[in-house]
Amino acid sequence: MKFSEKWLREFVDPAIDTQALSHLLTMAGLEVEELDPVAAAFHGVVVAEVLSVAPHPDADRLRVCSVNAGGEPLQIVCGAPNVAAGMKVPCATVGASLPGIDIKRAKLRGVESNGMLCSARELGLSEDHGGLLALPVDAPVGTDIRHYLDLDDNAFVIKLTPNRADCFGMLGIAREVSALTGAPLCVPEIVAAPVTLTEVLPVSIEAADLCGRFSGRVIRGVNARAATPEWMKRRLERAGMRSISVLVDISNYVMLELNRPNHVFDLDRVKGGLTVRWAREGEQLVLLNEQTITLTPDCGVIADETGVESFAGIMGGASTACSLDTRNVYVEAAFWQPDAIQGRARRYAFSSEAAHRFERGVDFADTVAGVERVTQLILELCGGEAGSIDDRITMLPSREPVRLRPLRVSRVLGLPFGDDAIEACLQRMALPFARDGSDYIVQPPTWRFDLRIEEDLIEELARLHGYDNIPTHPPVGRLAMPELPEGRRSASNVRHLMADRDYQEVINFAFVERRWEKDFAGNDTPVVLANPIASQMSVMRSTLIGGLVDNVVTNRRRQLDRVRVFEIGRCFAHDAQAVPVPGFAQTLRIAGLAWGAAQAEQWGAAARPTDFFDVKGDVEALVLPWQAAFVPARHVALHPGRSASISLNGHVIGFIGELHPELVQRYELVSAPLVFECNLEPLLGSAVPAYQTVSRQPAVRRDLALLVPRSTTLSQVLEGLRSASPAIVQDIALFDVYQGKGISDNEKSFAFRIVMQDTQRTLADAEVDATVDQLVMYAQREFGAKLRA
Repeated sequence: MKFSEKWLREFVDPAIDTQALSHLLTMAGLEVEELDPVAAAFHGVVVAEVLSVAPHPDADRLRVCSVNAGGEPLQIVCGAPNVAAGMKVPCATVGASLPGIDIKRAKLRGVESNGMLCSARELGLSEDHGGLLALPVDAPVGTDIRHYLDLDDNAFVIKLTPNRADCFGMLGIAREVSALTGAPLCVPEIVAAPVTLTEVLPVSIEAADLCGRFSGRVIRGVNARAATPEWMKRRLERAGMRSISVLVDISNYVMLELNRPNHVFDLDRVKGGLTVRWAREGEQLVLLNEQTITLTPDCGVIADETGVESFAGIMGGASTACSLDTRNVYVEAAFWQPDAIQGRARRYAFSSEAAHRFERGVDFADTVAGVERVTQLILELCGGEAGSIDDRITMLPSREPVRLRPLRVSRVLGLPFGDDAIEACLQRMALPFARDGSDYIVQPPTWRFDLRIEEDLIEELARLHGYDNIPTHPPVGRLAMPELPEGRRSASNVRHLMADRDYQEVINFAFVERRWEKDFAGNDTPVVLANPIASQMSVMRSTLIGGLVDNVVTNRRRQLDRVRVFEIGRCFAHDAQAVPVPGFAQTLRIAGLAWGAAQAEQWGAAARPTDFFDVKGDVEALVLPWQAAFVPARHVALHPGRSASISLNGHVIGFIGELHPELVQRYELVSAPLVFECNLEPLLGSAVPAYQTVSRQPAVRRDLALLVPRSTTLSQVLEGLRSASPAIVQDIALFDVYQGKGISDNEKSFAFRIVMQDTQRTLADAEVDATVDQLVMYAQREFGAKLRA
């Protein structure tokens, strides 16, 4: 909301300067984002009249002007294309100071010049420098231009929160300043117009859920070609609006003054009466901004006998817009239900001042006053005769009283708040109240839609008391050192471990494209957002892989050829049994991706691409001290022959593999990244160190080569042998895999190193041989293995 300080001070004029006023508004919740003077600093510029204009003897583009600046005529050389005899312009006299220039007596191409005629840009009023700033013909010659144009003013821009729609008008801001400072509030006097016409335009409200109140009146015989007064133009311009025509300017002025959006119809273009209703499928409307829209049944409209004439509460239609030839008008002010306005303008990719206010809620009690104020200005500036006001009420919001408990006020604010202080604040805010025992029953006014519960009133008391005046009490609490379980590590430990493995952490949005869910999780029923922040972020992720692949895509576009990233984050899925949010499971997961070279370019190692076993090693380091099992498995996002499930203690916790070739091509990655994803919770367990005696007895090593079917995996054999080992077996490790000459095509050879040792005695050969035989028999029975010759 942008406004002029001088305009505000006509409503309320506290005895504080501009900077103090700015601080006061900000601390009261009306944050001042910008505060600038309306004009640059200058002096010595007066209103002048050009008496005559003659050609310069030595320059085609210059003119020699005789100027009356309030004394003897001055000779001034001017190059402006619009200079003409009889016009009133700003004149900087000798000794004047303008932004960036001091005015002195000078000669231009041999002709003496005693001052300078000014454009708007030279005065710092705007960037317009196409010619001199033309002033009204009645501007008094010799008057200081700062005084005449009222330039000793400041423009405020305040940032309003959505709950303070009442401050989108000067009256609402003035109420705030009056309540905060105690300065008296001067409300513009609205005089009821004399009714000289009996004509009433028929109005029918068919949708009470669209329009709660509709007020209007007929005015005939207006002069639409009348000039908008300069004071009104200045206030509109300093509020960020441009002057268009007197009828439009009056409508906009009342909206800014009273926060009362309104509309002025050209009565002669309205056929029959007006009907307020919901749009019908396929109806079209040409708006005042020349945009043609196709309406839907949830859009409110004002229609006449021929069709839709206005987009209700948002923007008028071009067919009934006022022009300079308008003679008869219909002034309308209505209360549109906020739910019926919200989001409608954004749907059609535009916004309007009216929609911005109505969708937040405006005062539903001042529609008649709004019509009277517009009428008052039209009759004053354009003439005419007014009919009676037709005020129709269908369904208005209820403003329920709110109970305010003094004890609750003191408890919430943390300082004593006596009855006298509470009553003084309520009176300053013009909030009617009654006593019920020790409590206050407060009636919220019709313009404050944000006062609904007790805490809203407590907030108002805090604002008026001043947040700066609330004492600060440091919190007092006993600090206890939390116990850190030795058998568990934190997510931070996991992050450091991944960083040590040359991964960089990323944090991606949990909102993703629906296509990602299909590509990377095969999920056709993702959790859909009711109000997404963007169309391409419409669902919640059920996998972290999509975000990591997008990180690769982004970095590849920036010419990076090696990416190693990981993320720890929540994934979301439908689950009726889930807690703490019923219906939705939220699983904390970790995922990693490696793309490009296995190591950064260096002289100590030959360059090679990252492969499955590099990432598998990273996962094995991640799960230490446990050992994960990797079993070939399919996943929708991974290469069918280069993917595996990750199991820990017999439970599948995730997957690992190379990205599917179709996805590599679809996302233009050139080469396939390696990815993994696991549930985080199983990885947070950590083995507690346990004391174990170091044996003084010699260890015995036996090598065992087994032929197994080619489909048998190492993890199956290794896990089985370890589970079948007697107590003297300390370690079983693979040291060789062979396929080729001397072995059939459907077999492969695993060679294991078996280390046996006892802490109390030396092992006998018979005991060692019996243990090896036991392991061979187990492998033969479970895997169809046989000893390799």
